[in-house]
Amino acid sequence: MRQLIDTLAKERQLSREQYRELLQTRDACVYAYAEEKARETARARFGNKIFIRGLIEFSNICKNDCYYCGLRRSNTACNRYRLTEEEILDCCKQGYALGFRTFVLQGGEDGGYSDDRICLLVSKIKKSYPDCAVTLSIGERSREVYQRFYDAGADRYLLRHETADEEHYAKLHPAELNLAERKRCLYDLKEIGFQVGSGFLVGSPYQTIEHLCSDLLFLQTLRPQMIGIGPFIPHEDTPFKSFPAGDINLTLYLVSLLRLAHPDALIPATTAVGSLVENGREQAILHGANVVMPNLSPSKNRGDYSLYNNKLSDGAEAAESRAILEARLSAIGYCTVTDRGDYKVY
Repeated sequence: MRQLIDTLAKERQLSREQYRELLQTRDACVYAYAEEKARETARARFGNKIFIRGLIEFSNICKNDCYYCGLRRSNTACNRYRLTEEEILDCCKQGYALGFRTFVLQGGEDGGYSDDRICLLVSKIKKSYPDCAVTLSIGERSREVYQRFYDAGADRYLLRHETADEEHYAKLHPAELNLAERKRCLYDLKEIGFQVGSGFLVGSPYQTIEHLCSDLLFLQTLRPQMIGIGPFIPHEDTPFKSFPAGDINLTLYLVSLLRLAHPDALIPATTAVGSLVENGREQAILHGANVVMPNLSPSKNRGDYSLYNNKLSDGAEAAESRAILEARLSAIGYCTVTDRGDYKVY
């Protein structure tokens, strides 16, 4: 197994059979070796620097009905909200004062925020904060609309593929959504010039090792600049409420494998990892992650952006509590930096 991990670190890719072997025969020694190699790789490229992004969850209204998501349109128990343009700009103002130089605008696929409104919002943010990057995470759009977002000044786009297996994708989503369209979006975004982020759920219902192999192989082909993975955590108001949460150890192991396969990628220590275990963020960083995304959203709305049960939004997850985050990262030998944190090939 160590030889396979060394091969991944050197070649930045493996075959399906090799990934299968790494996932099927993993043990504590393999976990530890992958973690060590991934941490060495991240340190060689980024030192002890962790990039921060200010997350603004501006709408929890979504037209989609994904079976795993608490924001799904069929969830009538969800307390819906949509931030105004003024509220979003105020979040950016506060974030800039706190040292954030990337703003991530994330929301459901909310028709109330038209493409024109998104373009205007992005251009206003870029005009007010020309030294900042703007990341969008608002779902599937046509290539023409993505081009408009890019021309308005958006720098990055996050769109997780969730699973790279078509049959598995169909088990997680309603019939109107399909994997081919999701992949089309990702390739369009890359061709336009966005720094693109993708990723997948670990331990989602019906997931197998073969599905995870497909995810790793798809990311090898796509080569996104950002990769976000996190454990599946059930939401009480979804069809998957009774399924168990994903395995944190497997999630961390996959973070390490992804760091070795994508040494220059921006890999966040996701909120889901921190929500599942108390020191999850720190563990992800020690396994090769190099990004954290504290929440800049108005505190009154944070609890309503409920993708899954017990999603964290306070303490070190809150942008205004940056000192808490700094202390926790310092305890493991890392620090945040006031930097756009653009993707670079070292």
